Amino acid sequence: MRRRRCPLLVAGVLLLVLLLLLVLLLPTAVRGTDTVTLDSPLKGNRTLVSAGRAKYVLGFFAPDPDGTAGRTPTYLGIWFNGIPDRTVVWVANRESPVLGGVDAAELTVLANGSLAIVVDDDQPPGAVVWATPPGTTSSGGGNATAYAQLLENGNLVLRVPGAGVVWQSFDYPTDTLLPGMKLGIDFRTGLDRRMTSWRAAGDPSPGDYTFRLDPRGSPELFLSRRSARTYGSGPWNGYQFTGVPNLKSNSLLTFRFVSNADEAYYSYGVVDGASAAVTTRFVLNSSGQIQRLMWIDMTRSWSVFWSYPLDECDGYRACGAYGVCSVERNPACGCVPGFDPRFPAEWALRDGSGGCRRRTELNCTGGDGFAMLTNMKLPESANATVDMSLGLDECRRTCLGNCACRAYASANVSSPGATGCFMWTGDLLDMRQFGNGGQNLFVRLAASDLPVSSSSADTDARTKRLVEIIVPSVAAPLLLLAGLYICAMKMKKRRKEKEAIPLALLRNAQRQGTPFGRRNQIAASTDVQDDSLHDGQQGSSNQDCDLPSFDVETIKGATGNFSVHNKIGQGGFGPVYMGKLDNGQDIAVKRLSRRSTQGLREFKNEVKLIAKLQHRNLVRLLGCCIDGSERMLVYEYMHNRSLNTFLFNEEKQSMLSWEKRFNIINGIARGILYLHQDSALRIIHRDLKASNILLDKDMNPKISDFGVARIFGTDQTAAYTKKVVGTYGYMSPEYAMDGVFSMKSDVFSFGVLVLEIVSGKKNRGFYHTELDLNLLRYAWRLWKDGESLEFIDHSIAETSNAAEVLKCIQIGLLCVQEQPKRRPTMSAVTTMLTCESPTLPEPCEPAFSTGRNHSDDDEEEEEPEVKACRSDSASSWTVTVVEGR
Repeated sequence: MRRRRCPLLVAGVLLLVLLLLLVLLLPTAVRGTDTVTLDSPLKGNRTLVSAGRAKYVLGFFAPDPDGTAGRTPTYLGIWFNGIPDRTVVWVANRESPVLGGVDAAELTVLANGSLAIVVDDDQPPGAVVWATPPGTTSSGGGNATAYAQLLENGNLVLRVPGAGVVWQSFDYPTDTLLPGMKLGIDFRTGLDRRMTSWRAAGDPSPGDYTFRLDPRGSPELFLSRRSARTYGSGPWNGYQFTGVPNLKSNSLLTFRFVSNADEAYYSYGVVDGASAAVTTRFVLNSSGQIQRLMWIDMTRSWSVFWSYPLDECDGYRACGAYGVCSVERNPACGCVPGFDPRFPAEWALRDGSGGCRRRTELNCTGGDGFAMLTNMKLPESANATVDMSLGLDECRRTCLGNCACRAYASANVSSPGATGCFMWTGDLLDMRQFGNGGQNLFVRLAASDLPVSSSSADTDARTKRLVEIIVPSVAAPLLLLAGLYICAMKMKKRRKEKEAIPLALLRNAQRQGTPFGRRNQIAASTDVQDDSLHDGQQGSSNQDCDLPSFDVETIKGATGNFSVHNKIGQGGFGPVYMGKLDNGQDIAVKRLSRRSTQGLREFKNEVKLIAKLQHRNLVRLLGCCIDGSERMLVYEYMHNRSLNTFLFNEEKQSMLSWEKRFNIINGIARGILYLHQDSALRIIHRDLKASNILLDKDMNPKISDFGVARIFGTDQTAAYTKKVVGTYGYMSPEYAMDGVFSMKSDVFSFGVLVLEIVSGKKNRGFYHTELDLNLLRYAWRLWKDGESLEFIDHSIAETSNAAEVLKCIQIGLLCVQEQPKRRPTMSAVTTMLTCESPTLPEPCEPAFSTGRNHSDDDEEEEEPEVKACRSDSASSWTVTVVEGR
């Protein structure tokens, strides 16, 4: 028995020894999976995987594996682990690829302590194609014990015992910024961390575009193509870059900007607790777009979170010096108050790059003031100075005391009462105005050019001018009293005369124009004719509007004398204020800008038009106010502002449940149908968009802003204008390009609104890079592939009604078809929406700005026919389209 137990005992001892050896060797093996040393280089297809969640991979790759035999360009890179279609985020040897394939390259640590790519082939063998600076110990000598390690955050670091990290890949970005990476300059070492695009999708060599920080003045990020700038972020204001309103911390991402004597940089991170679930990258692609991309596990694809440059106003210095770009108006370029176009002829041709010039030169000895511009991207900051110790009032006084100062703004809006002052001493460049976002900018003007409704910051200047006028008059008190008495009597007489003028005179104000052309033909109108409404052949009336008239003092009392704190919006018409009447009713007051001739025409248009319209889905006009040069419209107050306040706000999107969105779509459709068919007038709105859809306290939609609407005769199908007004992204192609508009133009705008409401994305702000699609074509592609449910806003995807979502997407696609005759009428649309199981026609590919196909222009026009709902349960609503062969 003892002899049998001996072999078992020996075997047990041997097994124990083997287990101990495995335990001792295991840490070394694990540690070796993310490190490179002199004795353990990285060769061929071998890769390193970062520790922790194993999110990143380091290895050699060939973007074009089908290259010439023996000459395949090979690079060392870092990419995401576990994501199909390898997504490379960093490349080491961009300018010096290995030309023998992955088997010819080796990453190793050299004896001098540097990390290097060595050619293990006939290039010649042992040649170094890329290397970091030599690593040194604290004693300054070379060290062969240095090693490289791929960290959990995707950073490749080179460590030397006694010296720590002597080099890291995060200091040398390529086309991608990962969480924790810095984009900016280290003033101590001169290191300029910049992004450079790939030359092409399959070529990681440096491309034409760079994105880097300009440290002059207040540091600002600029995108350049070769040496020409194409986009600027605007200066940082303590909260965000003023030209990037979407860049703000949220529940997933945090953003940081540091500027001090040692360094200036921008970086971002993923909030604690979300890093495991969020995979994101900030990329400069080869076509010159800066994009925030998020990996979506459900679709197994990258989703564009936001992208810049986005529109024509993102173009660098799009409107020149003292020019302000805004996509909310047409043309986009306008001048700062107190300035006129420098080259009027080019301006008329919609080329605003020449900028604007001042009407009246500044008087540095006194009398200058400031005009406040709201929702602004602040001017280019190279010629700006920053003083973080000054509050806004001190900033104003300092600027006014400096003859060279042209504008000022707050340099820190991160919290109420925060101090910080921007002051510009050169021309104001690269400005734009947003519908929402941005901040206030105060531009210096001569006294004669100051707006009458200038901000309260200029009260001291106006008081000073008043004193300068009154003091000399003390020498002649009798003459002054006599003059005041005469002026008072004239003003009293003028006021009585104005009160006696019936409102019907406003409706019959001077206008030019002719009735529309012959029946069923397109009628041409001149620019002057298009500026205001024309009476149609039916429904015209010169009767009084029967609108209440408000006294100007009542309006001032309701709005706190037009306090800036009560200001809720600004448009081409002028500012909009909220207020409360003595009876407790909340109102919104639209005040005509005194310098806006366009606004005057819009005022007449809106008074005449809305007074005749009564519908639950149209905003209600309570009255108007006319006093001297003051012209104001008084509306019911919409407590939830406009639709875009919720729809395009990441933090508020979830408040719009699918039930509310579907109700909003139905309400907008009913309102448009009323305008087109059921009202006493036949009206084309021409500017339907999310910001013109107001929401009451119950989130019911109401269509607003009829300043550019047109009245049609009952026998008229279309009209033509030389002056296209509206908002790009919502305009139908035939109107935007040819000036032809009809009821089908509103149908197109409605279709865009429906797709925006479903997706939660703005048509002008969405672009799918990988598929080269805008929002409309992306929706159509998903519908064609049977994947329309992927189009819905992710914040409501789990609680939505799939059948209603699919129906709305298909209705939206029917409305945005390129040919107007293929789009349904609004009566057909409302029928489709109200039927539970309609049979809808298949939409054609939507319009996108490439011109219209005239091959079908001569086809007989067929309108969609809607078959009535039957009481038989086997029947259903059916919508059919008859198409010409």
